[in-house]
Amino acid sequence: MSTRVGARADAEVGAAASEAMTDAAGTTTRRLLVCGGAAGPLYLTVGLAQALTREGFDMRRHALSVLSNGDLGWIQIVNFLVAGVLVIAGAVGVRRRLQPGRGGTWGPILLGLYGIGLIGSGLFVADPAPGFPPATPPPESMTQSGLLHFVSGAVAFYALIAAGLVLARRFLDEGERGWAGYSLATSIGFFAAFAAVASGSTSSAVLIAFYLAVTWIWIWHASVSVKLMP
Repeated sequence: MSTRVGARADAEVGAAASEAMTDAAGTTTRRLLVCGGAAGPLYLTVGLAQALTREGFDMRRHALSVLSNGDLGWIQIVNFLVAGVLVIAGAVGVRRRLQPGRGGTWGPILLGLYGIGLIGSGLFVADPAPGFPPATPPPESMTQSGLLHFVSGAVAFYALIAAGLVLARRFLDEGERGWAGYSLATSIGFFAAFAAVASGSTSSAVLIAFYLAVTWIWIWHASVSVKLMP
């Protein structure tokens, strides 16, 4: 009799310990996804505040990246770095939620590459643009830092586009057609906007469209992070 009671007590203790570990894992995953969800709102808020207040900056002419120049350039540099770290943390959370299953490997890897690209964009400062910073002429040709910034941004954006496609397939397999369509439309729309601005176009309409696309894909990124929270 005492043996049975002891075995039952051990089983109850084991079950309680397993439940506690599950709860702890869920809490960690949620915190990681909160980091991922916070990246976009933080990045956009800090970027917009600078765009509206820094002398000489014009959203119709200048990409957000050039804010890394000038006396206050450190603000945008930190913005890139913090956003990158938060995105990587969120990617770990996505991995914990999606594995095992379709997209459980490549989705988080691509999101992590996006975060790494953001960090690279902060470490390598974009070249000054005509008119910004004021009284600072742009270089005659792209500098090494400017080139590495462009490459980092390209890696980040293409990784994020691919992540959207991977997650669209995952959502489709789970029967969530709304989320699949949202992810697919986001990836296609952002690719079109990025391709237009990367072509070298100086059109104000193209640049404003790119700003809207960046906002759109950050909203998608935050929305997916919230959706996946346990």
